[in-house]
Amino acid sequence: MRNHQDSLRNESIGSLLFRLSFPAALGMAVQASYSVVDAFFVGWGVGHEGIAAVSMAFPLQMLLMAAAQTLGVGGASLLSRSLGAERRKRAERTLGTLFTCTWILGVLFAAAAIPSAPFVLYLLGAGEGVLPLAAEYTQTLFRGAPFFAFSIVANNFVRAEGNASFAMMTMLISAGINTLLDPLFIFGFEWGTRGAALATVAAQVATALWLAWYYFARRSAVRLRMKNLPPRAVLLKETISVGAAAFFRQGASSLSLIVVNGSLAAAGGGAAVAAFGIVNRLLLFAVMPVYGIVQGLLPIVGFNYGAKQFCRVLSAMRRSIAAATLLCGAGAAVLFFAPGEAVDFFTSSPEVRRVGIDAARMLAPGMLVTGFQIMASGLFQALGKAGPSFVLSLLRQVIFLIPLVLVLARYFGLFGIWLAFPLSDFGASLLTHFIYRREMRSLRDVCEAGGEVTAS
Repeated sequence: MRNHQDSLRNESIGSLLFRLSFPAALGMAVQASYSVVDAFFVGWGVGHEGIAAVSMAFPLQMLLMAAAQTLGVGGASLLSRSLGAERRKRAERTLGTLFTCTWILGVLFAAAAIPSAPFVLYLLGAGEGVLPLAAEYTQTLFRGAPFFAFSIVANNFVRAEGNASFAMMTMLISAGINTLLDPLFIFGFEWGTRGAALATVAAQVATALWLAWYYFARRSAVRLRMKNLPPRAVLLKETISVGAAAFFRQGASSLSLIVVNGSLAAAGGGAAVAAFGIVNRLLLFAVMPVYGIVQGLLPIVGFNYGAKQFCRVLSAMRRSIAAATLLCGAGAAVLFFAPGEAVDFFTSSPEVRRVGIDAARMLAPGMLVTGFQIMASGLFQALGKAGPSFVLSLLRQVIFLIPLVLVLARYFGLFGIWLAFPLSDFGASLLTHFIYRREMRSLRDVCEAGGEVTAS
């Protein structure tokens, strides 16, 4: 346990970033297989209507992810900084407070989403052929909401203390169970989209139990004590303040998906929604390893900022941005040069294939700047600076993408919707670079002068 903290303080940045990020990146790639595997089995077991149904339900799931990431990312930042400043009691109180709040959050989401799913999905644009499948999938999926929320938060905490290998194993277990159960439930029991949701819920329950064992067996560097379970308002407030960026980033993704799906349904029907569902999952699969890099980056930046080792923060940022850009570039190349092969993996529908190829080639260029945007936002999360994190989380998905989709779809139909994506990516990256450069200049000045700044 102490070795994790010593490594965060003293190990060379290159090896430390690789050691923490590689398991997280691999784990996130495996985690992304959730949606890819579901789409694959649903596509061949139910048809492109099933893919459209799962795609319509996905924004609601992302709302739960957004709320859980608020506690997970904000709490992880607070935990890392507390450990870096050697404030162990504060770290333990943070753990207890947020575990309690997470279970409450999951129960509330389940209670709200299960009865209202058909009506909400209808408002989101689910058509007559898609609505019953989407409602069945959503209602089943949200029965596992408390376990899903706990898994997200607890795994963020595991990474925050530097135990990346256990966090990776957690995601491997979860994705493995989902992959094994999907074909059994969809094809073997002929449960269709409901079977895909049940496979996901079973995997989430298993993941939550695995993480609970980690803390109750005292494998963690931070003790879970019963006396710390009652929530402390001051810790929850600081967590939400820092984690709000994660909420708005995920929430913005959910909102943008709602707008995009609605626009696609109006412009191209269920086939267009299904095509975007496929391409969006391929994009997610390509980008998720980058989120693994940022998860490895967060404890390094948070701990060393708390320990006032600012030169290490600068080095970590340079290396992480380079690695993220390389990964995103590789994903962009695959989607741009081999879109047909990628889409064919999920469906045999000629119409879905045609629309999917157009979408993949239009969306791929924006990935070239995605890695930088993710790393820049991660920097401010790790530093506990809620303002810049909040702004960066809204740039692409809300400030740029939603207005562009609504305007361009009106004049150019499907082509306008696809065009909105690269335009928003490059526009957001320019503003992100301005904000990021100013913060890095401040840290660089202190690093070169050998001074200190206040670790807020």
